[in-house]
Amino acid sequence: MSLLELIAAADERALVASGTACLDRCLPQPAEGADPDPLRPLWAGCAKGDEWAGRLTEARTALDVLPPGEDGTVPAIRKLLGEAPADRTDPGLRAWAEACSLLALRVHLGHDATPAAEDELLRRCREDEAPDAGPLVTGEVRRQIRILEMLAETAGASGAGAGLRQVLDASTEGQRVLRAAASRRARGRGPA
Repeated sequence: MSLLELIAAADERALVASGTACLDRCLPQPAEGADPDPLRPLWAGCAKGDEWAGRLTEARTALDVLPPGEDGTVPAIRKLLGEAPADRTDPGLRAWAEACSLLALRVHLGHDATPAAEDELLRRCREDEAPDAGPLVTGEVRRQIRILEMLAETAGASGAGAGLRQVLDASTEGQRVLRAAASRRARGRGPA
């Protein structure tokens, strides 16, 4: 299944977890002394649906203190958190998860060694038709698909956190890859 098909078929738990994972991967390297994981409250809200609204508020507050960064990613994450439905049964949840997916792909494209025409390429990636995408975007599409598949496999499993640990691990791996690419890119530019 393509990424868009998986998002269309996802339940509310998978939508909030995949959206959270996408935003988490986009966070820049934290400054010294800053909270290394400002979206941690949101992960708890993924496991327990009745806690989602409160955890969303906590995550918004934690993100408010982060500097905007150089590439505008933090303001984009703030905007998406501001648009996240407080009710996990809200019909807008799917659109929010899609927007989080697209932001993650855009951020990866921005750090890819071979950036291409953004909108068309990302549309094709999400429809599973982009063999010409760069390695970071291709890896991110695969990661998003793997996360949604893991969540689908554990849907209905006993325990609210079923599968979320694996999703968090996959997301953390992706975050490391993106931060390493951003660091290499920054070293290549040298001092401003």
